[in-house]
Amino acid sequence: MTPTPPARTPRTAHTADLTPAELRAVRALLDDAFDGDFSDEDWDHGLGGLHALVQDDAGRLVAHGSVVMRRVRHRDRWLRVGYVEAVAVRSDARRTGLGGRVMAELERVIDRAYDAGMLSASDEGAALYAARGWEVWSGRVCALGPEGVVHLPDEEGTTFVRPALAGPLDPAFELVFDWRDGDVL
Repeated sequence: MTPTPPARTPRTAHTADLTPAELRAVRALLDDAFDGDFSDEDWDHGLGGLHALVQDDAGRLVAHGSVVMRRVRHRDRWLRVGYVEAVAVRSDARRTGLGGRVMAELERVIDRAYDAGMLSASDEGAALYAARGWEVWSGRVCALGPEGVVHLPDEEGTTFVRPALAGPLDPAFELVFDWRDGDVL
């Protein structure tokens, strides 16, 4: 009988508390996990918030995710949203529960500190979020751009929501995200 490996508990740290070496390790993990399709804007989107990091027994980074604050208008109110970014697990450690452990830590933060949690899921990541109770947003998705509100139909069907302090959101009313460089969501 093979012994069960020890549970790896994510360590949380704000971007400001990560060393340059840790930030390089996170970026390397993300570049590898996204097969080189992780842009500088994607990197920037995952910074400035709280990171959940999992290391293996040798001290190497094997899983990561971050939650950053964004503003999203829903109905007549701007919500403080914990937006999940940069979730990745090293290829040789996938399907071992590490993504779920990272998400559990990010969800703990969202549930206690934000009006709602939101994220934009890749095809590969959607199953993880759905299994954890995140729901695909069935309403319109927009962003407040330099020229006003812009409809983002390509983001509909991939935007997931987790109710938190604000309670359930009504898909009869659009989500209007704050604008940012690169991919808005």
